[in-house]
Amino acid sequence: MQNTTSSSAALTPHITLAHLHAGYGATPVLNDIHLEIAQGEFVALLGASGCGKTTLLRTIAGFSSPDAGAVLVNGQDITHFPPEKRGMALVFQSYALWPHMTVAQHIAYGLKLRRLPRAEIARRVTQLESMLGLTGLGERKPAQLSGGQRQRVALGRALAIQPDILLLDEPLSNLDTRIRLQLRDEIRALQQRLGLTAIHVTHDREEAMVMADRIVILHQGRVMQAGSPQQVYHHPTSAFVAAFMGAENQLMLEAYYDGDRLTLRGDEQGAALVPRHSTLQPGMVEARFRAEAAQLYDATQAPPAAPGMLVRQGTVLAQSYPGGHWQHTVVSGVWRMQVHASAPYAVGQRVEVQIPAEALFLFSASDASAPFTATSLASASPSHDSLPGLTTQSCTGDH
Repeated sequence: MQNTTSSSAALTPHITLAHLHAGYGATPVLNDIHLEIAQGEFVALLGASGCGKTTLLRTIAGFSSPDAGAVLVNGQDITHFPPEKRGMALVFQSYALWPHMTVAQHIAYGLKLRRLPRAEIARRVTQLESMLGLTGLGERKPAQLSGGQRQRVALGRALAIQPDILLLDEPLSNLDTRIRLQLRDEIRALQQRLGLTAIHVTHDREEAMVMADRIVILHQGRVMQAGSPQQVYHHPTSAFVAAFMGAENQLMLEAYYDGDRLTLRGDEQGAALVPRHSTLQPGMVEARFRAEAAQLYDATQAPPAAPGMLVRQGTVLAQSYPGGHWQHTVVSGVWRMQVHASAPYAVGQRVEVQIPAEALFLFSASDASAPFTATSLASASPSHDSLPGLTTQSCTGDH
């Protein structure tokens, strides 16, 4: 069974999402979502717009009700609890600050609703202003703050009530790059310092990779894969996940056995890839690879391909310089590939693309992008045997 749970079998789930289904009218949005999240874990819900990640977060928070399934916290079913009774705090993408209230008033808002003593409210407000870099800004209103400061205020308001669970709905998407990078580090550090269980919704792959203990990739309301950043990046379990995690180049190749080894045909002019792979059968295979993993040469000056290297020849259709490397679009037959290089190749130039075996993720062309099977915390040990992507371990037969 595939793993959608925390990496420690000894931990009792803090949050259990038990086979959630939800929809809007006849349109399904969540389809059998099952996850277990450990105490203190930071989980990123990653996916494109419309994949169901925000609906899932709202269901956890209590702002939406599932059509079936349950939300449990520490084993207690809270599916029908109102939001304020769930021990959670939600930070919104749009900050949701009131224009007439000051920084201090925003942070104190939830504490006043809970009728805490004034001295305790003042203590927590001062503590959070210091913790979030808002000291001296307590009397300012939102219009007098930068975007980063507004998001810190929203975070302070959420943390003031000392929640057990912090929910983050794309809180960084409205910020410029410099502030976004700074705040994602601050949020992660605060979560670890306070021991909070955090669920973070994002469409940004890099943001999920650097912030989360575990990434849950959603597509059309289903969990496509869940695992550590390293697992989902290096061992995608479907072509969809491979593409979403940056392996956007696609080739359809014929696979056949040569003795006990599976061979993938390269170009007529080039070498063939001969990896060992235990899960693929002869026939058409979908190969995925990242632009930075391939090597690009002038077709007339390319060195001999190393054993096990897949080779494709083609023509440069376009090139650009995004910074740090040259990006080329190469046409090879009916396929287009994005390939990085340290120097530019001219548009129209014939080139050779060499792709190392360990850079390829291979999937049977007949396989659909199947979602993960739900599992419990007890089955959290990763198994590389079921991973269809070609890896260094599978190339050497070290499973």
